[in-house]
Amino acid sequence: MLYKNSIKDVLKLAIPAVGEMILYMTIWVLDTIMVGQYGGKLSVSTVGISSEIIYTFINIFISVGISIGIASIVARKVGAKKYDSASEYATIGFSIGMLISLIIFLCIFILPDKILTLAGAEEDVINLGIIYMKIASIGMLFNMLMNMLNGVLRGYGNTKTPLIASIIINIINLFLDYSLIFGHFNFPELGVKGAAIATSIAQFSGFLFIAFYTYKTSKIKINFLYLKNIKKHKLKEILKLSIPSSMQQGSLDFSRLLSTFIIMRIGTVAFAANQITTTIESLSFMPAWGFSVAATTLVGHKIGEKNIKKAKEYAYTCATLGCLLMLLCSILFLSAPKFLISLFIKSSEKEVINLGIICLMIAALEQVPMGISMILGGALKGYGDTKTPFVISLISSWLIRLPLIFYFISILKLSVIYVWWITSIQWIFEGLTIFLLFKKKIN
Repeated sequence: MLYKNSIKDVLKLAIPAVGEMILYMTIWVLDTIMVGQYGGKLSVSTVGISSEIIYTFINIFISVGISIGIASIVARKVGAKKYDSASEYATIGFSIGMLISLIIFLCIFILPDKILTLAGAEEDVINLGIIYMKIASIGMLFNMLMNMLNGVLRGYGNTKTPLIASIIINIINLFLDYSLIFGHFNFPELGVKGAAIATSIAQFSGFLFIAFYTYKTSKIKINFLYLKNIKKHKLKEILKLSIPSSMQQGSLDFSRLLSTFIIMRIGTVAFAANQITTTIESLSFMPAWGFSVAATTLVGHKIGEKNIKKAKEYAYTCATLGCLLMLLCSILFLSAPKFLISLFIKSSEKEVINLGIICLMIAALEQVPMGISMILGGALKGYGDTKTPFVISLISSWLIRLPLIFYFISILKLSVIYVWWITSIQWIFEGLTIFLLFKKKIN
């Protein structure tokens, strides 16, 4: 459903957000491609499981936790023209997030061997993964801090500056990946370790850019003086928005991580094929994420202005445009799966490529339902409802995805292909359910 007078406002926010997230995922993709070409399935498995673990914690607690809470409440305060209040809430949210970020960093840096062993990784993957996770965790600390500052910027409608930061990060990461993995330009040849160093330096550079911009130029600033007289109801309001959103992502990501551990136990070939397909799909759902950001911001602004009709228009416009892009991704998965899979692995790894082709073609089924779920879920968060997306995700992840994967993969020992049939069922359920509930809630 498109509203022509809303398209311009939606695209103004969504396009930079889509570009930003595609570029962020490109970091993971570049690491996977280059280490895959450098070291084959062992390197792909190492970077794959290590990145999966790191990003799971970042997404749950920061990217889709505190950052969403900050963006949602800042959007509504800006819509109501309460700029000082927006800055106060942003400061409270950022301070909570700093503490969480430090705890996550210390856990990953100190306990990588324990984490990888718990995941069921093979000995070679553990030995290589310890090095990768220790180094990459340093960059991820700065990534988490930057993510929360980006949430502040998105809350008042600035999605361009986070895009610029992601461009800077990608340029640095691409150059250092190429140099440090393979040993070009007189740099040492470090393989997987080089990929981790490249990522950390790039993330630190992006944080410095965003921190400087926020301090000098941002309309909504972080001011720690607000913490001298912190009000409990404001702390509760931030947590009320952040915790359900965090739990929603947690229900999805922990079930996905447990699924990954199950898949890892059926062999390196299956895991590598699954990981490559997951990496490709991670790029494909960036349009949905970008339009979800736009929906959260625009709906939040209009709710702050008490304009329900316009909020609804923005929500449906975001969903329609985002799902059209997701449909294009589906077509690409069906028409060029071999080309896409082959980008990530040596041509000699025939088993991985053939298995990945089938997985990717099945993944085409879930693109549009995934788009509906993510974008209308983002609209609900702008409305101030983070509980509904959480409940739906909890049901789909823990009552559909995980039990079925455990049964078909762990008990029946069937192919990893069945994982992708199961996730398609999961996303179709989520997309349909959230559409019906959104329609009922905002009418």
